[in-house]
Amino acid sequence: MKARLAVLPGDGIGPEVTREAVRALAAIAAHFGHEFELTEYPFGGAAIDAHGTPLPEATLAACRAADAVLLGAIGGPKWSDPAAAVRPEDGLLALRRALGVYANLRPVRVHPALADASSLKSELLAGVDLVFVRELTGGIYFGEKRRDAGRASDLCVYTAEEIERIVRVAARLARARRGRLTSIDKANVLETSRLWREVTTRVVRREFPGLALEHMLVDAAAMHLIRRPRDFDVLVTENMFGDILTDEASMLTGSLGLLPSASLGEGRRGLYEPIHGSAPDIAGRGIANPLGALLSVALLLRHSLALEDEAAALEAAVADTLAAGVRTADLGPCGERVLGTAEAGAAVLSRLRRHAPD
Repeated sequence: MKARLAVLPGDGIGPEVTREAVRALAAIAAHFGHEFELTEYPFGGAAIDAHGTPLPEATLAACRAADAVLLGAIGGPKWSDPAAAVRPEDGLLALRRALGVYANLRPVRVHPALADASSLKSELLAGVDLVFVRELTGGIYFGEKRRDAGRASDLCVYTAEEIERIVRVAARLARARRGRLTSIDKANVLETSRLWREVTTRVVRREFPGLALEHMLVDAAAMHLIRRPRDFDVLVTENMFGDILTDEASMLTGSLGLLPSASLGEGRRGLYEPIHGSAPDIAGRGIANPLGALLSVALLLRHSLALEDEAAALEAAVADTLAAGVRTADLGPCGERVLGTAEAGAAVLSRLRRHAPD
């Protein structure tokens, strides 16, 4: 298979973890007989420094022409001035909207070897395997913003069409898994959430009659994610709630550095990135966890390139690496010594060969 991939290393630890993701793609291509054309483009704070904008036209054009986009991370103190005319996050929001990637999939699976890395009791974590489906191009992040000296507002808007399409994505996923869908809102207070609940109920009843649907207020969901996480299967929610809850859910696994994400639209092209930030405090030290980036590559292989065997092989290599006791600094020592970014990436690739064709 031939595929063209746009690589946006970004800022902070982004280039470090992306380097390991690119190595993984090269290894997959070699082991399975594919040809991947990977080209790097400036994005985020690095692009602001070089071009005055977080999303240069050449970068956007390359992303539109690519079969998939791989992103590291963006942002940092250098560009965090609230009064700044342009910020790295502006580029990310613009890229998501330009690519039409409205469905953000964030799987959360607790590996048995990492039960001690989480702050929760191990008995609560056994069997945790859930997926968040976060609406990505609507809501308060994209609404009209106003501010004067003594007042500010951010408008949260959702249309029925936006809710319908994200619920369908989540419902199809739930139907292929354990048949349970939890829709998270704040319908006791917000009109957007009342519309969200009405539309979700209608779509599931009409189009997915065998699906078990539960509505849950966002504050209750935040509590139950910690109290009974293995009861969840697929969770669907709006943009801001999903942003916050998935960071909370990452702590079930032991580290934000472990979680991948896929942002998808109507076609095959998607945007893939670990959910962690740019972590400027550890940038350049070679200790960042690359596993979230590697698992994001697996999602890229599965969703944009339809290479299920290759995706499963990479996920199995990551699981084997964790089972062997390999840890990065964010996970703490256990068994083998703590590895740096490049060493952890190499440990995964050494195990990838076991799952590749003879």
